[in-house]
Amino acid sequence: MRSILLLAIIVLPATTLFAQHIRLNAYGNYVFDDRVESYNSSTNYFQGTIQGGLLWGGGIEVQVHDYYAIEVLYLRQDTKAPVHFYDINSFSEKNATLDVGIDWIMAGGMRALTPDKTKIEPYAGCLMGVALINAENPDKNTSANATKFAWGLRVGSNFWLTDRLAVKVQTQLLSAVQASGGSLYFGAGGAGTSVTGYSSMTQFSLGGGLVFQFGSPTPRHKK
Repeated sequence: MRSILLLAIIVLPATTLFAQHIRLNAYGNYVFDDRVESYNSSTNYFQGTIQGGLLWGGGIEVQVHDYYAIEVLYLRQDTKAPVHFYDINSFSEKNATLDVGIDWIMAGGMRALTPDKTKIEPYAGCLMGVALINAENPDKNTSANATKFAWGLRVGSNFWLTDRLAVKVQTQLLSAVQASGGSLYFGAGGAGTSVTGYSSMTQFSLGGGLVFQFGSPTPRHKK
């Protein structure tokens, strides 16, 4: 799936050369803290927090209708995750602060929520794709990687300054889940053992960005 989505990012710009309305979106969002935890058994559990921070990236959006558009986008987050693991069977209790990098490769649709072509353009949409996650424990020099199915929702508005440039304000929800069980893999190595935990990840963010219109500009009038 990763190869297919990466190929889509490369191929889409070429195919959209024939489209009337093409937009390049630049994103900058703040992601809030997300608590992750998993109780593998009554004697074995994992808890942690993915700390908030900057989520940045870009996307190519093709307008296929007056109200509808499709977009392929890439988002990146670099953060830290303090984690705690306890296993009563081995009398082990470990803490670690992981360096976490998340690449979101997503595709989805967007619908304009107003019938008129005004300078204020509210929208809503959904996303599907993958999250490429890397977690490193610098204290133990260990790391873990995972590729997980991801989905997302977003609501926002474009505020058009000209026919070619708009400021974007939006709220967004992204979630990475495991295909069977809805979980995300983290690893925290220690004392020659591998400590693992499974938990779903849901990230809520606020922010926006810029919209650059290419091709034939969408006509807009002052309100």
